[in-house]
Amino acid sequence: MTNRRVFPLTPSRRAAGLFAGLALGVAVLSGCSSEGASTDCGLDACTVTFERGVDAQANVFGVEAKLVGAQDDQVTVEVAGEQLTLTTGQQAADVGGLAVTLDSVTDQQVKIRVAR
Repeated sequence: MTNRRVFPLTPSRRAAGLFAGLALGVAVLSGCSSEGASTDCGLDACTVTFERGVDAQANVFGVEAKLVGAQDDQVTVEVAGEQLTLTTGQQAADVGGLAVTLDSVTDQQVKIRVAR
């Protein structure tokens, strides 16, 4: 049988663990920001919902995504400085190592998915 020493968690160790957990949470959440749009981000993908009729943009994984225009089921977005024309159900377009797909288009909003 092995004798193991058990070190109780001291207040400084607890604080260090809590700080590390908070820092990781902030790093994950800071991957997305937006204006005129809403973002729902996970570790490997973000769903961006653009409001139509406003200057909508979002920062996702360090690149800017903008809604340029939408007509019927076809949408033009600019991701990482490159314009893409997407349709619902189309295979993902690759831009700078990111896969961009169009989830849905309504008369009020456009929803795209950006994945690493």
